[in-house]
Amino acid sequence: MRVIIEPNYEKMSKWAADYVAKRIIEANPTESKPFKLGCPTGSSPLGLYKELIKKYEAGELSFKNVITFNMDEYVKIPEDHPESYHSFMWKNFFSHIDIKKENVHILDGNAPDLAKECEDYEKAIEAAGGIDLFMGGVGPDGHLAFNEPGSSLASKTRVKTLTTDTIIANSRFFNNDMNLVPKQALTVGIGTVMAAKEVLLVCNGHHKARALQHIVDGNVSHMWTASMLQMHPHASMLQMHPHAIVVCDEAACDELTVGTYKYYLDKERGNL
Repeated sequence: MRVIIEPNYEKMSKWAADYVAKRIIEANPTESKPFKLGCPTGSSPLGLYKELIKKYEAGELSFKNVITFNMDEYVKIPEDHPESYHSFMWKNFFSHIDIKKENVHILDGNAPDLAKECEDYEKAIEAAGGIDLFMGGVGPDGHLAFNEPGSSLASKTRVKTLTTDTIIANSRFFNNDMNLVPKQALTVGIGTVMAAKEVLLVCNGHHKARALQHIVDGNVSHMWTASMLQMHPHASMLQMHPHAIVVCDEAACDELTVGTYKYYLDKERGNL
């Protein structure tokens, strides 16, 4: 696992966007061989999306031959609800770039058969040839997508009941009213994310420090599901481009040991 430490959120977001753009450009995607990009929601990736939009507007990057698969969606919330993840993605990213609508995949939380919706989503990812790069954020309790503490590290796309902590955290988007927050969501599994050729996780702020400590310094645990990045299946193939990357700001490093913090800084400076 590669850990990138940047001074602040803005520089963290720019580093992540530069890396994502580089991978898309290097792939030189075509209509018959598109680049498959996994997309998160939440506050952490907003800066990353803004930087990618800037690159598109500057003519440096096109999403015309990019297929996206989103991580999650609430259950039983209207698709056009301002806090649905459909709305989030089109408002903050898709409507600002040249992606084709038919290339956007987001789970349908209003599907008549939610289990079938999840099965079909896995099949769609497989039919596309798998995810080339899955971007992600991390919750304060170390969860990835809606894979709450205790989720199976081999899990696939499924229905999940949200923890009280997640409902409280997300209530800020629902007028701080917990009763308005959906209690269930559809989410890709940890196994779904780990099957991607590359995974890039962004983690910022002091409130994510304990999560980052468990992800980087701790043991792999289903109680801190993002810690599975330590066990990325392609880890043995690390060469020029490591396949699991955590990009964080200094505030998120508050719980790391001094040795770990210095090690990753030195590593990126080329001292190791």
